[in-house]
Amino acid sequence: MAVLWSSIQSVLVVVLIMILGYVLRRRGWFDDKFGSTISRFIKNIALPASIFVSVLQRLTRGQLVSFAGYLLWTFIAVIIGYLIAFLLVRVMKIRPGRKGIFINAIVNANTIFIGLPLNIALFGNKSLTFFLVYYIVNTVSTWAFGVFLISNDDPTKDKSQKTHHKIDWKQVIPMPLVGFLVALVFLLLNIPIMKVTFIASTLTYVGDLVTPLSLIYIGIVLADAGLKSIRFDRDTVVALLGRFVLSPVVMVLVLLFAQRTGMTFAPLLTKTLIVQSATPMLAVLPILANEAHGDVKYATNVVTTSTVLFVFVVPILMSLIQFI
Repeated sequence: MAVLWSSIQSVLVVVLIMILGYVLRRRGWFDDKFGSTISRFIKNIALPASIFVSVLQRLTRGQLVSFAGYLLWTFIAVIIGYLIAFLLVRVMKIRPGRKGIFINAIVNANTIFIGLPLNIALFGNKSLTFFLVYYIVNTVSTWAFGVFLISNDDPTKDKSQKTHHKIDWKQVIPMPLVGFLVALVFLLLNIPIMKVTFIASTLTYVGDLVTPLSLIYIGIVLADAGLKSIRFDRDTVVALLGRFVLSPVVMVLVLLFAQRTGMTFAPLLTKTLIVQSATPMLAVLPILANEAHGDVKYATNVVTTSTVLFVFVVPILMSLIQFI
């Protein structure tokens, strides 16, 4: 009971800040450009700074081999998720324009704007290094393969004509991942930059802005989407079950299998990966759907619905993972 109450309180912190962003947006405090400005600042400045600090403070050169192993097993869980999602598309006969959205909805998560602040709220800053494992896998999965699925599902395209998908390396290697890679260089070369007080303090202060600004941004997104537009059709319900039930179950099974093979996982890593595997759908799904002439209303609906329902999913998830 104490664990459940603790989880609920952590989630309430997240919800209240989201509500603040929602209310202020509805009252006109934030203009139309404010949300995109916050998003750009978080992704390009605050999050890279936060990741840079976390890696140098919490990761050692001796832990890098284990980190690679964590990435491998997380990739395996994601690949299994893709296979199941593809099977569901065939079984349910998802119509063109929705297929790529549906698969992405099940497999890929909104790690930056929901996963990260939630992880910090639930487990503290010490979990950020473990968060990076899922973030890296999710980023590569989304921009190297997920985007291709949506663009290839364009119902206006002539399927008889071959199209070549080019990987956008700016998306596969975004600024947060650059922050991680630069931190690895400093770590491997043993450069004591964090011992320079003014640099360490500056990066820490900027990095600490990630959580509150991300939650305010979610509130703005919900205000713009409009909660009255939420619908629970068949494709939406199955996508929600895939994201909130199937994805974390697959992650749990993969982690259990990995432990059978001799792999060891810190309890905090296990909890982080499971929570991240159940975070809501990508916030950019409607944008990607629009670019590919897909079902934008469906994409908007699954993103909005999953974000709202996640408030109720987290306490349940936190209670269950105590037994894993």
